[in-house]
Amino acid sequence: MCGILGVISHSPANQLLYDGLQVLQHRGQDAAGIATLDGQTFHLHKDNGLVRDVFRTRHMRSLLGNAGIAHVRYPTAGSAVDHNEAQPFYVNSPFGIMLGHNGNLTNAAELKKQLFVGDLRHVNTNSDSEVLLNVLAHELQVNSRQYRLDVQAIFAAVSGVHHRCRGAYAVVAMIAGYGLLAFRDIYGIRPLVIGVNETALGSEYLIASESVALDTLGFRFLRDIEPGEAVFVDFDGNLHSQQCSDKATLNPCIFEYVYLARPDSVIDGVSVYESRLYMGEYLADKIKRSWKEIDIDVVIPIPDSSRPSALQLANRLNIPFREGFVKNRYIGRTFIMPGQAMRKKSVRQKLNAIGVEFKGKNVLLVDDSIVRGTTSREIVQMARDAGARKVYFASAAPPVRFPNVYGIDMPSPHELIATGRSDDEICREIGADRIIYQDIADLKAAVHKANPNINSFDASCFDGNYITGDISADYLNRLESLRGGGKANAPVDDDQMELNLPISAASM
Repeated sequence: MCGILGVISHSPANQLLYDGLQVLQHRGQDAAGIATLDGQTFHLHKDNGLVRDVFRTRHMRSLLGNAGIAHVRYPTAGSAVDHNEAQPFYVNSPFGIMLGHNGNLTNAAELKKQLFVGDLRHVNTNSDSEVLLNVLAHELQVNSRQYRLDVQAIFAAVSGVHHRCRGAYAVVAMIAGYGLLAFRDIYGIRPLVIGVNETALGSEYLIASESVALDTLGFRFLRDIEPGEAVFVDFDGNLHSQQCSDKATLNPCIFEYVYLARPDSVIDGVSVYESRLYMGEYLADKIKRSWKEIDIDVVIPIPDSSRPSALQLANRLNIPFREGFVKNRYIGRTFIMPGQAMRKKSVRQKLNAIGVEFKGKNVLLVDDSIVRGTTSREIVQMARDAGARKVYFASAAPPVRFPNVYGIDMPSPHELIATGRSDDEICREIGADRIIYQDIADLKAAVHKANPNINSFDASCFDGNYITGDISADYLNRLESLRGGGKANAPVDDDQMELNLPISAASM
């Protein structure tokens, strides 16, 4: 999971992009990068770390120009520690292109071979985003006329990308001398929105993973970029768009609404906050149906993303809602911390129980989901240590039983607590007195209720139905083998990258 931004402005873009990355920090905490374009020169700075740590005043001063793209990364392909795989990526042939990508290409290995053998292109990292960049560069070359581009050639190149690439991808790319390009995979799995800011000098455009970035930067939300669609903004501020696939259908990742996105975002017409309220309502109704005696004294959310669901659940059951945990906001999200030992250690650094809310009570803890179970186990024990008489556990999402291959870091089945276990077995594993999960049909209904125009979702981590239709058991086995290959234990290189790259066109 990653966050991406692209902007065409009438003022320096560096501060806009930096502020936007701060807003999207929840989508990736391992690396950050900003690339700006000033005339015919790209300026790039990227490194491992949080946005606030990667960029210093000297870096910001070097990021010249009124246009650029930016990226925050949590890796699901490639290496978690190699700063060379931080984005954006750059290629200078046949056009200078900077690209940032959110998602995961499921046929990256096949594409890499095609690029080397057929397209005569070299990919220097293990990142599928660099593969995607080179596919785009090749398609632009094929569709250009004597190495000149027009809007239709750019859209034809995106059609070529859709034809060759499989999986999930939301993309922003800056093409030197031409403008800002953005496009979304034909299933609309990963989110992408566009906004506008009207100034005395003309329109400015911002493209982002979530609408919250538009809100905070003063841009008016225009719309979601459609599945298969490409949007191009030239340097004169003219907006062009075109559907580049005849097979496009909307199937947004439902885990965005469960956990990934900020609650103040609107994705594909769905208020994330509203959808989480509905998840709480459906879960409360299931508790009414399933638990003949509801001996719950208090409902307590596990901060932060479960709070709307827990509040609405408590209201619907007419049970007191209380804040029982205080969160240290200077500790990273445990879901995106690599390594079970680090994740387990971080839980008690991150949360502390308010004893008065637990002592002598039957407590229902509500979380957005249960992925690995490590955090849930620690929190249940914290509740018991704080004096809870009974600890019940509710998940606003169904059991996560299958790997996600579209850009979320949970690819190994053996890491998922629900894989191969019944609800009773999961309950024992986390040490709760009782557990209840949202039904998959109710989860889909909750998001559908927030936008009745959405009828299909990627819910593969819950139901094992991979919407792209190309995921085999062999693919999943290879993915798990790569995950266990030791890359996460590679040494960290602390050298930073700061490049000023001249743009050159390819010649025959």
